[in-house]
Amino acid sequence: MSPSLAEAVAELPVLLRDHLLVSGCAIMIGVALGLPLAVWAARDDRARRPLLALAGLVQTVPALALLALFYPMLLIAAQASGLAIPALGFLPALLALSLYALLPILRNGIAALRNLDPDLIEAADGLGMTGRQRLRLVELPLGAPVILAGIRTASVWTIGAATLATTVGQPSLGNLIFSGLQTENWVRVLVGCAAAAGLALVVDGLLGLVETGLARRSRRRVGLGLAGIAAGLAFAVAPLPATGPATETMIVGAKNFSEQYILARVIEQRLEAAGLRTGRRDNLGSTVAYQALAAGDVAVYVDYAGTLWANILGRRDTPPPEEMRSVLARELRARDGVRLLGALGFENAYALAMRRDRAEALGIRTLDDLARHAPRLRLAADLEFLSRPEWRAVRDAYGLTFAEQRSYSPTFMYRAIAGGSAEVITAFSSDGRIAALDLVILADPRRALPSYDALLLLAPDHADDLRLVGALRPLIGALPVDRMRRANLMVDRDEDKRTPAEAACWLDPESCRP
Repeated sequence: MSPSLAEAVAELPVLLRDHLLVSGCAIMIGVALGLPLAVWAARDDRARRPLLALAGLVQTVPALALLALFYPMLLIAAQASGLAIPALGFLPALLALSLYALLPILRNGIAALRNLDPDLIEAADGLGMTGRQRLRLVELPLGAPVILAGIRTASVWTIGAATLATTVGQPSLGNLIFSGLQTENWVRVLVGCAAAAGLALVVDGLLGLVETGLARRSRRRVGLGLAGIAAGLAFAVAPLPATGPATETMIVGAKNFSEQYILARVIEQRLEAAGLRTGRRDNLGSTVAYQALAAGDVAVYVDYAGTLWANILGRRDTPPPEEMRSVLARELRARDGVRLLGALGFENAYALAMRRDRAEALGIRTLDDLARHAPRLRLAADLEFLSRPEWRAVRDAYGLTFAEQRSYSPTFMYRAIAGGSAEVITAFSSDGRIAALDLVILADPRRALPSYDALLLLAPDHADDLRLVGALRPLIGALPVDRMRRANLMVDRDEDKRTPAEAACWLDPESCRP
């Protein structure tokens, strides 16, 4: 078994459990809300249209956007109420997925109850049944197949959408898919996709047994379906086997690209070597990662000076690196209680890059040169850059206007320039693919882009934790850029591909010693 497959399979049970837990809870909430609302709407014309319109409106919002919206909403609610509301992980994912599950349950429930044979309803009334008796004994049993069809649809949708819960810190099968896409580890992508599809098919099949059992009055089918669902829920809520003494878990955060996966594992290995219990939250967006740290949902992660300077402090000037680090350390601690432990020793700066042969043919060496040719060139950027203040700063400083601008995940951004779909990309200076693809970094003579030193940040609750600080302090200044580039290339290249864990052991051998 290849290391990539072995690593993916080893992660699968825990991720499958977490995925089943959040999607199963969301479906149950969807049923608990959707069926009473369907009964109400089926009997009240004034309620039906607004409810269906509202549920339909929620469904038009992309699942990823719906998940992302709940994180800041919960943060605001926690700050306003003074309560410790967990804004990262399970709760925002649960709320978003529950809303996502609501429409098919509500729509099918209304259709089932409104399309019953009027003669049967009249007969029930003629027997003197109350409204509740009629609902329980006649309407729900007769409408059950259609209602269950809606629940089946909601289940498949929700299990699929739950892969996106990774972006708000909820572990799911999306962990395998997102990390595999970013590192071009297609084994992880296939394992994650197959597991999510398999889970959806199994759940749909079990609900199908219940549906056909009710239609055929087969207690055996209903019993088998319900037993399978109960077994799945028991697996989802069962505690994982203990791996050591019950201690606080130090959550290590990571953004959604190879370098972050590697550094998160280096940190995790250092903490485990010091006897601390760890967990990871991968694939976080830049702002979400910092907010999670400030709120205490993440204990430690690596961010970059320029990102913190522009996105968190809202600064537009570009002071020297030492001054920037000093101001960041002081203001982040004063404002949010976040401790800047130190710089790791390398910079991962945003930079505009071109293929060397193309840049030389056009005589482009600097961003001033690029500005003259930009109207005839295509720009490929990573998913965040075109909405970040750094882009506005460099665009305005040089008057950059491209013929076309597209956003890609980092993996496909590099493929775009390699395949000729773009002439310019927003490269990362510590990325090994710059040398591998023979790209040239264009000089920034006006210093529009700030410094991007890699900085180790600690959450307020752990800022003075001696064991945590002691375990991580040896990393300060210990990772030069050439070594980081080689570690990144180990994960990103197609030939002799390594996993982030293997690259982390190469980058920091001390943390992997038994």
